[in-house]
Amino acid sequence: MTTILRIDSSARHDGSASRELAGRLIERFGDDVTVVERDLAAGVPLLSESTLGAMWTPAEQRTAVQNAELAIADVFISELMAADAVVIGLPIYNFGPPAAMKAWADLVARAGTTFTYTENGPQGLVPSKPVYLVVASGGVPVGSPMDLASTWLQTFLGFLGLTDVTVIAADQLNVDPEQAIETARSNVDAVPLAA
Repeated sequence: MTTILRIDSSARHDGSASRELAGRLIERFGDDVTVVERDLAAGVPLLSESTLGAMWTPAEQRTAVQNAELAIADVFISELMAADAVVIGLPIYNFGPPAAMKAWADLVARAGTTFTYTENGPQGLVPSKPVYLVVASGGVPVGSPMDLASTWLQTFLGFLGLTDVTVIAADQLNVDPEQAIETARSNVDAVPLAA
């Protein structure tokens, strides 16, 4: 059985193109899957000085307070590590990712756990798996110089070792909404799924 980690980051639930399309893509995997849902819009704590201090303290030396500080980050990391595939719904807000998506990334990036530093530079420690990035925007063309969301997230995922990333664009939805969403649905239906 395949485990899919679904990460939604849209602040909207009703009418969210990224949520609709992520769900449509997951349906294509069939019935023999377990879907772990992580809705970042429900709230993600921001990095703080105490969170960083806990991250930089070796696990065996952390206090109970530090372990509690990292509890949600540990869950996020565990979900990412255990998944066989990841589907991320990513709207573009003001050229970048939603703040909750950035906050998730800040908690998932942990030296010695999800990446390590080597003499040849950083090396990702997250096991390789396919990642499907469903990117929705009102006016920003996905992949253009104005798109600081999908390009940033692909860079971040690669830093963790996740380089098998497929981007599915649902862009310029405010320019021609009906045509744009139909094109996006067709793109979701046509994307090859990893075996």
